[in-house]
Formats: sequence, structure tokens, C-alpha cells
Amino acid sequence: MDILDVVEPFLNEAGYDVRTSTSGSIFQHIQRNHLDLILLDIFLHEKDGRVLCQQVKTNQLTRHIPVVLFSAYVGRDDALRETLAQDFIQKPFDLYELLEVINKYVP
Repeated sequence: MDILDVVEPFLNEAGYDVRTSTSGSIFQHIQRNHLDLILLDIFLHEKDGRVLCQQVKTNQLTRHIPVVLFSAYVGRDDALRETLAQDFIQKPFDLYELLEVINKYVP
């Protein structure tokens, strides 16, 4: 089971409109759509999530969007130091912990 299969329905049930992608080319989607938050795995199939986060946070059109990174292989301090992300969650994580972090950035 993929993490998206668990997280997406959980966040939908919590009242969030969730859009998902498994592609590192998501940056074009991010630029075209109004997003309140980006939940981003560091290890994507095509791209390093840290690089994508840096693109989001250094782009005039998207830098205001909070980014929450998650990973099982990179620690919080390293991830936040390497990017401009607002927060980090270590995998595996509790879904209610994830919701608590999201609620800090999306009312």
C-alpha cells in the first residue's frame, strides 16, 4: 500500500481538498493552481523533493505556499537546513500528527 492511499482519504475526511502527484514535474501544476500547502516527500520517483522545495520557495509566484517535507531517510534538522520548508515529519508518522502539523499552516 502506498502512503498516498492512506493520507489522501484521511485528509479528505478531515475536510481538505487534496491533490496528489507522484511526479517531480509537479512544479508546473503548483504554479497554475492555488495551493494552501504542499506536503512533499523528499524521495520522489523523478526528482529530489528538496530540490523541488527550493524551486517552490525561491519562485515569486509560489514562495508563499507552506511546504511540509517528510522522509524516512533524512532527519528533520538536515531537511530544514537544506531547504526553505516550513516543517518536517519523520516517516513513519501518525496520521493525527500529520493533521496537527497541517493545521498549523492551513486554518
